[in-house]
Amino acid sequence: MNFGRKPRKSPIPGSVEGSSSSSSSSSTTNRQPKARPRTGRAEETLEVLTNHFTVSVHPKNTDAYFYQYDVSLTYENGVLVNAKDIGRKVMDKALETHRTKLEGVHLAYDGDKSLFTSKSFPEPKFELKVGLEDASSNRGSTAGNVGDGSDRKGSGRSKTIIVNINFVKKVSMDSIVKASRSDPSEDSQNAIRVLDIILKQHAAKKGRLIVGQSFFDTSDERNRDKSAVDVYQGFNSSFRATQGGLFLNMDVSHTLIIRPGSVISFLLCNQNIEDGNIKAIDWNKAKRMLKNLRVKISDANEERKIRGLSERSCKDQTFEIKQRNEGPDGGEFRSVKEISVYNYFSEHRKKRLGISIDLPCIDVGKSKHPVYIPVELCSLVNFQRYSKALSTEQRSSLVEKSRVNPKVRKEALEKAIQSNAYNKIPMLSDSGISITTQFTKVGARILPAPTLTLGDGQDLSPRNGMWNLNNKKLAEPTTVGRWLVASFSSDYDMEGLIKLLINCAKKKGISMKYPAARFTENPGYKHKPAPERVDKLLSDIKSSELHRPNFILCILPQKKNCDIYGPWKRGCLSDYGVPTQCIVPTRVDDHYLTNVLLKINAKLEGLNSLLSMGNCSFLGSVSSKPTLILGMDVSHGPPGQADMPSIAAVVNSRRWPSICRYRASVRTQSPRSEMIDSLFERQPDSTDSGIIRGALMDFYTTSGSMKPEQIIIFRDGVGESQFNQVLEKELTQIIEACKLYDNKWKPKFMVIVAQKRHHTRFFKEEYESFKNVPPGTIVDKIICHPRNEDFYLCAHDGKIGTSRPTHYHVLQDDIGFEADDLQKLVHSLCYAYQRSTRVVSLGNEFSINKLLLLRGLAAFLISPLSPRSFSNADDRDDRN
Repeated sequence: MNFGRKPRKSPIPGSVEGSSSSSSSSSTTNRQPKARPRTGRAEETLEVLTNHFTVSVHPKNTDAYFYQYDVSLTYENGVLVNAKDIGRKVMDKALETHRTKLEGVHLAYDGDKSLFTSKSFPEPKFELKVGLEDASSNRGSTAGNVGDGSDRKGSGRSKTIIVNINFVKKVSMDSIVKASRSDPSEDSQNAIRVLDIILKQHAAKKGRLIVGQSFFDTSDERNRDKSAVDVYQGFNSSFRATQGGLFLNMDVSHTLIIRPGSVISFLLCNQNIEDGNIKAIDWNKAKRMLKNLRVKISDANEERKIRGLSERSCKDQTFEIKQRNEGPDGGEFRSVKEISVYNYFSEHRKKRLGISIDLPCIDVGKSKHPVYIPVELCSLVNFQRYSKALSTEQRSSLVEKSRVNPKVRKEALEKAIQSNAYNKIPMLSDSGISITTQFTKVGARILPAPTLTLGDGQDLSPRNGMWNLNNKKLAEPTTVGRWLVASFSSDYDMEGLIKLLINCAKKKGISMKYPAARFTENPGYKHKPAPERVDKLLSDIKSSELHRPNFILCILPQKKNCDIYGPWKRGCLSDYGVPTQCIVPTRVDDHYLTNVLLKINAKLEGLNSLLSMGNCSFLGSVSSKPTLILGMDVSHGPPGQADMPSIAAVVNSRRWPSICRYRASVRTQSPRSEMIDSLFERQPDSTDSGIIRGALMDFYTTSGSMKPEQIIIFRDGVGESQFNQVLEKELTQIIEACKLYDNKWKPKFMVIVAQKRHHTRFFKEEYESFKNVPPGTIVDKIICHPRNEDFYLCAHDGKIGTSRPTHYHVLQDDIGFEADDLQKLVHSLCYAYQRSTRVVSLGNEFSINKLLLLRGLAAFLISPLSPRSFSNADDRDDRN
């Protein structure tokens, strides 16, 4: 397995800018996102409010400038200071100390290396000396400092930091004016960045915690609960140049903050040790959790960053210390003495230690110079963002607290935009920049739901993004042959459940026999760890004399936060290779059983419903010409596991003209690499072992030996800064794969990126402000890109929280779709997902990819995952 593969960079023939010619007709790969041809016009219209606030620039300031300066911080000995840790603190001190020199200059500092002012400093290059208390010195009352020879306190000392400021360039205000007039220039993005930094500086002055483009009021006690990690609500803000001019996009944001206080209390709470038994703490987990967090040392009143834990307990961990001794002649000499951390603090610091004696010490030193502190003397400091992998409970808490309905969200934004008083910021007001406090009203359209085809050719029209399959047959029901039931609970009537499930399956057209066997967990394993329980039950199944089943129905003991679910899915996927469906049958009725059977049918290669080609005229462009649809995404390992390979997933449509069946491929690639590097892989014998080759062959063999004339590529998970890379690297690989497959074959390409990680929201008028916008709401005016083709689509019916629309960007279109037809096609694909009777927020190709990435990541957590491809016919398990 080669994790270091890179895509080929040789010039590949291809069209650019959405020409109607073949993508193999040009010799350049300098592709750019597609310009907007027109907006959609069809269907019912309505007006919605959006959380974009208009930014105006007074015309008299068009020839004004912002001045950019480079900032570097050094100690007097020339050693660089890590500005990200204390940059803002140093700059605030500089403004206080050198008030006379900096008087009359309004500035905005990004907390790192850039400083912007509304007028220039008298000198282009100068330095300021700042005396700052040394809160992170490695000297003082800590164990492990060889040669210190004194009992000097760590508090109260200060170091001189030199702030070097150098002029870089002027940023023209005219760039902001052009953006406000819907005509941004090449320099507009840099000028808009200045505005973002001004708002960050404003938030920092108010004492807010800044995380990226978000800021949080950590003094708000409403955010606190009884957990080790608190969910805090804040706000995200960013300026955006759009068709309607320049806007401030502001939204509610959430993050996790470490609860300050005793390290021991934090670990007990974090590891769910309710009885306060310190001996139950898992110190391996604690080491991973505490690394890089900052603690305040009570003995010295100073802050340090945790590097790790000592290998031995406080009473056994030793280090060498230099001490003064009196010689026989009355003179002094120094000697080296080995002493335990416990004895050092007891004898030299006069600290009476209690619980620390048998616990590891906190290491706040460096790799070659550890500094050990008894754990009971350490307290976690305020305002530390939690950046580790989330537990099931933490994830549930974050999701639950971030679910606010549209009315509450809108009211919170109205309050925030008023209280922040952006128009009173001197750097903005002096430049003639003002921000309205009113939500922007935009015109939207409601796309109609497509017609679905069920069993026996019956057509069904969804209403409000939903449809009912009770007493209806599925479009292509499967046959459930040899299957088993595995139960981790004895609380349910298994016999009655099986009979009801088989009876409901018959109504849906599914042929389902009685299970070949039933396995129930041994009661003696009920209180053992979840992985052990799963291994035991799977071992019982494998050791039976039964042939391998093609499906297992698993009954879990609880629905919420069940620790068996993950190990069971991983065990069935990576060890046994059998699809499984987990259920918690607390309320069994026809509706519940239907939903279970929808998932079973989809996993066993059946189809629950189809998009009706005859009733969806806009699908003619993909049904009249062989069309391959690709969905691509990349998932990365959890925080703290930087060496875990990323997982790339690609799905391809098959059996054209159907656009409801997909084959999937999973590959590993270099950690944290977002661009997929295995789409095309030329071998020494001139063959191709890449993902696209397999997709092309699968389409050819399942679609009547036809090659696709059109290839529509849906890409998820990339930001705007990576759009050109998608075209230059990934599309280039796909074109290369097609060229090697058949040099005379010239398909047309379309590339669409879907984004969910944005902060645009839509709100209804006041009388319905508590409801989300209706499913099918689409916006492609005013708040969209000023030049490139993009649109927002809220396909689903949001029942909980505020609906987040999907932001689609068309990067390339050789096919020549009309705006209305393209938008309807994308909307229809959201109804093709087979595991639900509700429309989903992303198309079928994206939804399958999300499941695929989860199973790929889960498999890798068990054992290394070799590059492989599989279709929904030979490996169909997922997290459902």
